[in-house]
Amino acid sequence: MSTIFSGIQDGNRRDDRINRVKSIPFFLVHLVCFTAILTGVSWEAIGLCLSCYFLRMFGITAGYHRYFSHRSYKTSRAFQFVLAWLGCSAVQKGPLWWASHHRKHHQHSDQEEDVHSPERMGFWWSHVGWILCDKYDHTDYDSVKDLTMYPELLWLNRFYLVPCILLAALCLWLGNWQGLVWGFFISTVLLYHSTFVINSLCHMLGKVRYKTGDTSRNSLILAILTMGEGWHNNHHYYSTSVRQGFFWWELDISYYVIRILAGLRVVWDLKSPPQKVLDVGRGLLKNPLEE
Repeated sequence: MSTIFSGIQDGNRRDDRINRVKSIPFFLVHLVCFTAILTGVSWEAIGLCLSCYFLRMFGITAGYHRYFSHRSYKTSRAFQFVLAWLGCSAVQKGPLWWASHHRKHHQHSDQEEDVHSPERMGFWWSHVGWILCDKYDHTDYDSVKDLTMYPELLWLNRFYLVPCILLAALCLWLGNWQGLVWGFFISTVLLYHSTFVINSLCHMLGKVRYKTGDTSRNSLILAILTMGEGWHNNHHYYSTSVRQGFFWWELDISYYVIRILAGLRVVWDLKSPPQKVLDVGRGLLKNPLEE
């Protein structure tokens, strides 16, 4: 816990610096939320806010994370583009950028090469600091070669702000200034920090079911906020599973929606944790890392 608000801890990472000028738009998005004092609030605005939040969260959890980063299920090229578009609309850069950094996180979790380890770098850096640093602004295309064969994904990765701008315009059209503030800006900030806590708090607070060699943890509260991503320790133990709530009592809304889509044959070949992984989680088998 002593590292919660600490900064960069080792000298060889001192080249990591937040670009204050390029970070201005990020902080402006937060400041615009305070204009809700002027626009007021209505049930319609709250409904628009929640709709934009959950639809875009699905784009991150089911799209950017479970599909593009881990390839935990298959889908058509058309729906692949839909997932990428939804993910882009969450204002968290492009699908190839997101997937490339997330794959690196799993390869080096809580190690030197991990770009957002709270264990090594502290809460602030793992939560948002690394995103605002020029060093991690690039896309490592070599790590996502399976995605670079699609020109439309490469285009979205470059012009990831297009879906964001169009969504903002739609919110303005639907609800005027109130719709823009609540539907786009407030829901975007909620999306930011609900997503970022998986990088930060889910490596600091919660319960550990599986010994994974890193600090990943499970949290019901964060699973609710992120439609299932809070079962982070499960995920780090068996990352290719389409479901992160391994057991029936672990709420995983993204997985439930994916199952509905599978029933409609929009997606297929869903990967699930094998029985031996579930048995380790139940304590029926010994974790190989504990032997």
